[in-house]
Amino acid sequence: MYITYERAEFDVNDIGEIRRVVGEAYHNGVEASKHGRVADYIPELAKGKADDFGICMLGTSGEPIAFGDVEKRFSIQSISKVINLAASLKFLGFRETFSHVGMEPTGDTFNSILKLDTVSDLPFNPMINAGAIQIMSMLSNIMDFDELLGFARAFCMDDKIELNTPVYLSESETGDRNRAIAYLLKSKGVLQGDPDKTLDLYFKMCSLNVNAKTLANMGLLLACRGQNPFSGKHVIYPGYIRTIKSLMFTCGLYDESGEFGVMVGLPSKSGVGGGIVSTVSDRWGIGTFGPALNEKSNSAGGIAALKHISHLLKLNVFS
Repeated sequence: MYITYERAEFDVNDIGEIRRVVGEAYHNGVEASKHGRVADYIPELAKGKADDFGICMLGTSGEPIAFGDVEKRFSIQSISKVINLAASLKFLGFRETFSHVGMEPTGDTFNSILKLDTVSDLPFNPMINAGAIQIMSMLSNIMDFDELLGFARAFCMDDKIELNTPVYLSESETGDRNRAIAYLLKSKGVLQGDPDKTLDLYFKMCSLNVNAKTLANMGLLLACRGQNPFSGKHVIYPGYIRTIKSLMFTCGLYDESGEFGVMVGLPSKSGVGGGIVSTVSDRWGIGTFGPALNEKSNSAGGIAALKHISHLLKLNVFS
């Protein structure tokens, strides 16, 4: 059954009501997934099951509200851009990071090179492929994959994150467009590292294995201003979290970011592996997994579920 948004007022802080709304959102996501299709431009992703769907909400109590396929591991894909940006801010700083990449939405697809070739020598933002490759070129000079993996585990509060080797190899074999982006940046004299080393790290970070619970963890760390609420450890400076969430809000869902901002209104980041991470300041991290994608390469089920949750629980940042 496809649940509509219209219903009587209720206490949006009541945990029983929250659980019921998330359950409704799950059913919405399952239904919406029927109208999407799994990404196939990376052969290994084409093996995903279009009817998989899961959603997890996690607060500082540590008790998740979870429905569906929340334990199933999948490749993080473009959600790794959030981790890479966080690492760059933490280890290189704001000024150095944004000396080499912009902060503006493009309105183009995630792998477009149109504006990079005709409008600006620097990538428009870190949430598109060109910007993420530029960020990785900087990180490649100071960190190796094991160090980035360690940071990803801390940032996602998940020590079980590993490299999905088949996805990594598949990405490497079919990543000619990303190679074109890296060498275009190099030809302009703006790439900050060796293109082959940069791309290898980029492909590996896109191939990290996560699940919906991992993404909820990441969202909660963002909601808690970079602090792990369970250990008390500060993973990243709160000011950098504000920067990251701002870019997630304006650029996090490719060329659907504007509509998503209106309809959902939460800082979020999607990936073609089917994941979406969202964050609700001081309250929740939300992770969804649904590999059936819409025409903008975002999870059809994830967007439907997040619309429902945001609307009924009044989570839009402008509410």
